[in-house]
Amino acid sequence: MRKSQAKKLPLAPDARFNDKMVTRFVNNLMWSGKKSTAIKIFYDAVDKVSKTTNEDGYEIWKKALANVTPSVEVRSRRIGGSTFQIPIEVRPDRKISLSIKWLIRYSRERNGKTMADKLANEIISASKGEGAAFKKKEDTHRMADANKAFSHFRI
Repeated sequence: MRKSQAKKLPLAPDARFNDKMVTRFVNNLMWSGKKSTAIKIFYDAVDKVSKTTNEDGYEIWKKALANVTPSVEVRSRRIGGSTFQIPIEVRPDRKISLSIKWLIRYSRERNGKTMADKLANEIISASKGEGAAFKKKEDTHRMADANKAFSHFRI
């Protein structure tokens, strides 16, 4: 018999923006438990975004997250010896997780001198509806749309 599901600890809002989403983003950005470094990278990136676009960097970051957030994804399901890619709506909590992970992953893969530069560039391009993270969302939606015929196999 399985144990009960672990309880989610409440996140503390960050110091500058008083937003729990920023804390969640920083926690995903963090490597080897270096939270202060991750916070510095995020705040530097937001400052660079506001400097280049002459708009509020925090608002652009929120817009970028919203643009990268997927609404459907495909899940593999084995039925009668063959595997089908079945389109499924994404849970609200997972939507946020995916968008944060994609933004961070593709900003790490970008060209740039510092992580703050890379993250700032990815945030700017995602807010405009371009960049690798946005392309990942589009590809996910395209895949779900292509496999729409198998949606009746949903669990």
